[in-house]
Amino acid sequence: MKKLLTTSVLLLAVMPVISFAAECANVTIADMNWNSATLIANIDRFILVNGYDCNAELVPGDTMPTGISMIEKGKPDIAPEFWSNGLKTALDRGVDEGHLRYVGKVFSEGGIEGFWVPQYLVDKDPSLATIEGVIINAKFFQHPENPSKAAFYGCPAGWSCQISSNNLFAALNLKNKGFELIDPGSGAGLSGSIAKAYERREGWFGYYWAPTAVLGKYKMVKVDFGSGIDKEHFKTCTIDAECLDPKVTMYPPAAVDTVITESFAQRAPKVVNYLANRSFDTAELNLLLAWMEKNQADGEIASEYFLNNHADVWMQWVSPEIAQKVKSAL
Repeated sequence: MKKLLTTSVLLLAVMPVISFAAECANVTIADMNWNSATLIANIDRFILVNGYDCNAELVPGDTMPTGISMIEKGKPDIAPEFWSNGLKTALDRGVDEGHLRYVGKVFSEGGIEGFWVPQYLVDKDPSLATIEGVIINAKFFQHPENPSKAAFYGCPAGWSCQISSNNLFAALNLKNKGFELIDPGSGAGLSGSIAKAYERREGWFGYYWAPTAVLGKYKMVKVDFGSGIDKEHFKTCTIDAECLDPKVTMYPPAAVDTVITESFAQRAPKVVNYLANRSFDTAELNLLLAWMEKNQADGEIASEYFLNNHADVWMQWVSPEIAQKVKSAL
């Protein structure tokens, strides 16, 4: 009996540790291919490994394939920064069917999307802040490979914003106005095209979003379509790849969520609480992304920079016990 009681006491003593680690176990985190997403994925990985004793692994991700994989295969467990507008119908269905869960706003102000031109062009001609001015002055936006055409830089293939930017390109009738839609190939290709235009003080017209280092580093003006925001049409048509009659609308603030699988939510409620609390101020994140770009830091290095220098921010997301474990690991 003595031996049995002793064993029971020992088991009770270690049970919280076992269950705390076991609830998290193996976790896969989508590492999306743009800077803010890879930064946040690395922050999550460090905190989950060192604060919650998870065996967390980063896996390559991209908006549409990651979302579909989470719905159909239940992997990865976490998509830290999901711009959900482009896949909203499928994601909502995944939530309704019990496969997915939204667990919090990544950016306190939501994501900012639009068609942009450089500030120096608007300084010379204020009409270029409007779509009418851009179309009239199409010659300012010469195509890099076809001088007879004007260039519009769209969203990279595979990103959900490709659907909305392509639909708005069609709605604005830009092809018939002399513009050709360019697929930049990647996020780096898109940002590089802006940097190149700025260095040469040339015209640039295309899609971009915030928070990003690019819009923190280069002064850009969001082009006014003169249409206002039609949220219903944007939701039902603009972000739908099969929309046959897209109409002109400005982008509403983008829904940028952390999306997790329901199976992970059920087994790791403490981590879910962290993810629900984790949110970034857009202006602060722009500065962090600018530091990342200036120092050519990858997501891992930038995440450690953030955790070391912004404890006042991330310590609000976790309990004092978890915060201490993370600080000790740093």
